Amino acid sequence: MIRFYGFPLSTNVERVALALAHKGLHVEKIVIDPADRAEVRRVSGQDLVPVLVDDEGMVVSDSMEIVRHLEKRYPDKPLYPSDPARRAEMFVFIDWFNRVWKRPPNDMEAEMKKPTPDKERIEKLSLAMAHALYLFDGMLTGRKYIMGDEFSAADCCAFPFVKYATIPAPPDDDYLFHRILVEHQRLGGKHANVAAWISRCDERPRV
Repeated sequence: MIRFYGFPLSTNVERVALALAHKGLHVEKIVIDPADRAEVRRVSGQDLVPVLVDDEGMVVSDSMEIVRHLEKRYPDKPLYPSDPARRAEMFVFIDWFNRVWKRPPNDMEAEMKKPTPDKERIEKLSLAMAHALYLFDGMLTGRKYIMGDEFSAADCCAFPFVKYATIPAPPDDDYLFHRILVEHQRLGGKHANVAAWISRCDERPRV
């Protein structure tokens, strides 16, 4: 049995929840209290979620590393292209998203937590997030999903973050990071491709 450790509202946990459901894998979900991560530390040697223990006992952490591991261990209903060039393109997109796209909201969160936030810097970071929506909208031209007509690891990677452009955070969500994703990704009547993609992904199951 696969064991999947996470806590509610986590964008990184949702990445893996989408991948597991896409592959039709049965898992034991272990809900972690964000204030008490002792069990995650015991299992994985670190505090971050998600963590997955596969049916051979291998422990994997980091959301997109877990998705990549799932592809190798359970290849049915693939999330990555079989063509080497297309597969490489997907790895480039995922790396760009994690290293480049995520930096403005992360930096904005850190800035906002300072005693005296730099409003000019926050505005620049906000503009970078708004600009990224144009890139997504362009990529989604004539496509159902980010890399083509099939749901893939690229969608698992991006959707849990970009979804806040149209999906409000639930009332019990007090994460500043999520509030930033809501407030600084407003579509403003533009980016119809992004809106349609968010709706399409949101209909997909999660474990």
